[in-house]
Amino acid sequence: MKKKLDKNNTLIFQKNYPYLSQKKSTKPYQSLLGIGGNIGDVRRRFNHLFVHVQRSSFVDVVETSPILKNPPFGYLEQDYFYNALIIVKTCLRPKALLRYILRIEKKFGRKCSFPDAPRTLDIDMIFYEQEVIKSKELTVPHPHWNERTSVIIPLVHMQTKM
Repeated sequence: MKKKLDKNNTLIFQKNYPYLSQKKSTKPYQSLLGIGGNIGDVRRRFNHLFVHVQRSSFVDVVETSPILKNPPFGYLEQDYFYNALIIVKTCLRPKALLRYILRIEKKFGRKCSFPDAPRTLDIDMIFYEQEVIKSKELTVPHPHWNERTSVIIPLVHMQTKM
């Protein structure tokens, strides 16, 4: 099902997006992950990603947002992006979670040749608990998250609060 929000943004509801777990996680930390892509069958890739993450012993999927189809920013000469959010509970601390995310991107064939370029899959750590981290490898909260429709619109449609 699709819901057109305006001339540029469309919400897409499909299997696993949105999703709300009925199980209570015992993992101690919560993180909000942003996922996106605009190369290939991104919606199918998101479903494969959901299954992969759900089977992981490192994270429990708490909730996912609907998928937002929205225009690119930065480099504009590319296709629209599909974006969604995933809230996970994890036993991993921030830098270990980042390494886990990077391994997933690699497994899913991430390709991105320059900043804001077209990509197969991008996973960003938007929040990790209430922590503020500024290192060369990781910045949390994710820079400018509150200015990006790719985060704000899906976040409005989620029940779990960070």
